[in-house]
Amino acid sequence: MLDISKIRKQFPILSRKVNGQDLVYFDNGATTQKPQAVIDSESNYYQNENSNVHRGVHFLSGLATDKFEETRNTIQAFIGAKHSHEIIFTKGTTDSINLVANGFRTLFKKGDEIIITELEHHSNIVPWQMCCEQSEATLKVIPLLDNGELDMNEFNNLLSESTKLVAVSHISNALGTINDIEEIIEKSHKIGAKVLIDGAQAASHVSINMQELNADFYCFSSHKMFGPTGVGVLYGKEEILNELSPYQGGGEMIKEVSFSGTTYAELPHKFEAGTPNIAGVIAFKSAIDFITNLGVETIAKYEDELLQYVTSEILKIEGVKIYGTAKNKSAILSFNIEGLHPYDIGMIVDKMGIAIRTGHHCAQPIMEKFNIPGTARISLAIYNTKEEIDLCINAIKKAKLMLS
Repeated sequence: MLDISKIRKQFPILSRKVNGQDLVYFDNGATTQKPQAVIDSESNYYQNENSNVHRGVHFLSGLATDKFEETRNTIQAFIGAKHSHEIIFTKGTTDSINLVANGFRTLFKKGDEIIITELEHHSNIVPWQMCCEQSEATLKVIPLLDNGELDMNEFNNLLSESTKLVAVSHISNALGTINDIEEIIEKSHKIGAKVLIDGAQAASHVSINMQELNADFYCFSSHKMFGPTGVGVLYGKEEILNELSPYQGGGEMIKEVSFSGTTYAELPHKFEAGTPNIAGVIAFKSAIDFITNLGVETIAKYEDELLQYVTSEILKIEGVKIYGTAKNKSAILSFNIEGLHPYDIGMIVDKMGIAIRTGHHCAQPIMEKFNIPGTARISLAIYNTKEEIDLCINAIKKAKLMLS
């Protein structure tokens, strides 16, 4: 059985006070807190290992390079990639998606179609809009059903020989919906389309294996997996990554440079121009080790237990409406209370030391679908407890009394 109190002790920030109250952190969909092992790993790099990677023959450079590449190998194993050079380090999920969209803008042409969904985070909408503007491809959108699931019948109707790429989130950051990406990938591949999966909300909550999933691209962020900010991962199949043009030019991504022309380095360095976030990448391994030691399925089971509990408790509050009631959900609960603005709810519960998210969650099309300005969102993690949920529910009740 999980010892949640032991897990919580690994996260120093959870012992702090906010507005005189014990911190209750329910904004894990935005970013997760960091265990001491991750903090120590990043600090140790700057204290004892600081050097640039892939560039020097001296001891510190070799040490930093080895640790940097060790993280790449750890990620390869974590997601079941075939090759370590299919793992590209980026600044985050947004950067990963932009890298792919930038590469396809010269490969797509007028008449080609890209399919995304009404469920997407802005980072999986705007890059494809830009790609379409530059390539003259057409953007198509899979609509949402009222329960927050994708309209798969309409997806089938949108697929055609003109479809060149389908980009979809694994889990919605706003509603918690777990999309049937296996079906999406299979059907897309049947008509020859490539598939990109935004796994920002999924990588530490559901088991993933690239050999079984067969996605062409899968991307995620360290900071949503108990790791540092400013570090992301793009997994891409080797043959497709080789077709794409480099996203940025500069040091490290080259093989030879002269004023008559430049040749590019092999994968993964072709897409890793400049000095990376070395400390963050090295510390990310400690975050993955934390997840692996607990077990992704164990984490998911516990978080689902918390989700069921918070859902049942919040529905006891009169006037509450939950947005996103899909059959398959991750530990994200978006809600509103009739007559109240979500921002006001968030401000009041914050005074009681409770951090929830309010707004459109960088998913404005979802809010337009439901004709609302935004929602209040509770997003849970392995270190949260039912006792914290009780505190949050009581705070929401108080907020309702104060605002009614």
